[in-house]
Amino acid sequence: MKFQRIDLDNWSRKSYFEHYLNRVNCTFSMTANIDITELLPTLRQKGMKLYPAFLYMVTNVVNAHREFRTSFHTDGELGYWESMIPSYTFFHQDDQTFSTMWTEFADEFHVYYQNYVADMKRYGDNKGFVAKEQEPPYTFPVSCIPWVSFSGFNLNLSGDGRYLLPIITSGKYFKQEGKTLLPVSLQVHHAVCDGYHASLFINDLQKWATNYKEWLGVE
Repeated sequence: MKFQRIDLDNWSRKSYFEHYLNRVNCTFSMTANIDITELLPTLRQKGMKLYPAFLYMVTNVVNAHREFRTSFHTDGELGYWESMIPSYTFFHQDDQTFSTMWTEFADEFHVYYQNYVADMKRYGDNKGFVAKEQEPPYTFPVSCIPWVSFSGFNLNLSGDGRYLLPIITSGKYFKQEGKTLLPVSLQVHHAVCDGYHASLFINDLQKWATNYKEWLGVE
């Protein structure tokens, strides 16, 4: 996957980047409820799970906006990936631990879904933090907390404060005023994303959930 270097001196975001990375190192999170009232029963009718559909939708949103693909390369260079795929967590019921998995992405949902099913069948019983080895560098983290319908979620990152990629977390969907809502939290680094970009993410994710017929292939 191609990594495009950013010429910092000629980047319109340079002053914001340097401020929120070096002077006031700052991440922030935004949580919103995504309406899946029609999407969820349609998936159930097809015998499909919500989680891989969620992964598919968020990946399309991430790949639509360069701000969510901007990071430091392993060599320390700043840039952005041409496209990315999710590195997602899944739960082991028997010992209440979790592992991470990555699955090759496909523009067609049904192909990605089958890739997801195949990976879970092959690696889903592997214990430890990493279930599937050789994760490529062009991944972003996604997780799910399906036991609670949270109204806010925040990760407290330590280290050098140079982790720039978005971190996406979904919660337990719930009913409210006749709608089925899925809480989704987005955490980003202010050096590369502002409130505008976080809003783009939430609004675009809702569009994918609303326009499910287009990618699920239903009438």
